[in-house]
Amino acid sequence: MNEMIRKRKSIRKYDPTPLDAAMLEQIQAQFEKLVPLYPDIRYSIEITNKTKGIFNVKAPHYLIFGSEEKDGFCENIGFIGQQLDLFLSEMGVGACWLGVAKPQESEASALPHVICISFGKPAEPLHRTLSEFKRKPLADISEGMDGRLEAARLAPSAINSQNWYFIAENGKIHCYRKKNNPLAGLIYNKMNRVDMGIAICHIAEESDGFQFAKAADAPVRKGYIYTGAVI
Repeated sequence: MNEMIRKRKSIRKYDPTPLDAAMLEQIQAQFEKLVPLYPDIRYSIEITNKTKGIFNVKAPHYLIFGSEEKDGFCENIGFIGQQLDLFLSEMGVGACWLGVAKPQESEASALPHVICISFGKPAEPLHRTLSEFKRKPLADISEGMDGRLEAARLAPSAINSQNWYFIAENGKIHCYRKKNNPLAGLIYNKMNRVDMGIAICHIAEESDGFQFAKAADAPVRKGYIYTGAVI
């Protein structure tokens, strides 16, 4: 398994000192290497030093993700953003997904805002051991046998809800997210869709010849919404 998947950690305490220009340039250069889940969806990524909103995390830098609002755009941002999260962890830089933080009006992208990631030099341990992950057992979130499911299990999610389910069969991994009730959906639907993209990114990191599409033969999972299949 990708070493960063096995030990990444959401960092919420940062050294306030900004990263040096060379590191920021290296991070920006990585934007060009990202592989989207849905190549036809336009998106943007910008670096800023301030955001607003409740439950914000004070950090020296933030990644601001914007996207045109097409089917799958939240999953696409989760997939792209998690590639950066793993990259930052490998660089020795801490990062954390921020579900409700927003950019300052003066720094908002031309594309609708989706989500933020805080990042900077960590003021707490950057990595953790497998035993420190607080995750549901595979039996609660999946059925069927596929070694890549463990990478999906370790993915981060909003309030650690892990609202996903995977069915491995015939060489495919079918991906589902839990259907929220109307009230919870107002708060969590967007974040749960981003979370789905994050988990799919972890599966992609463990795949050879990764492809993703909706399968006509997908099993029905009651109480869940089908997203697509890793083929």
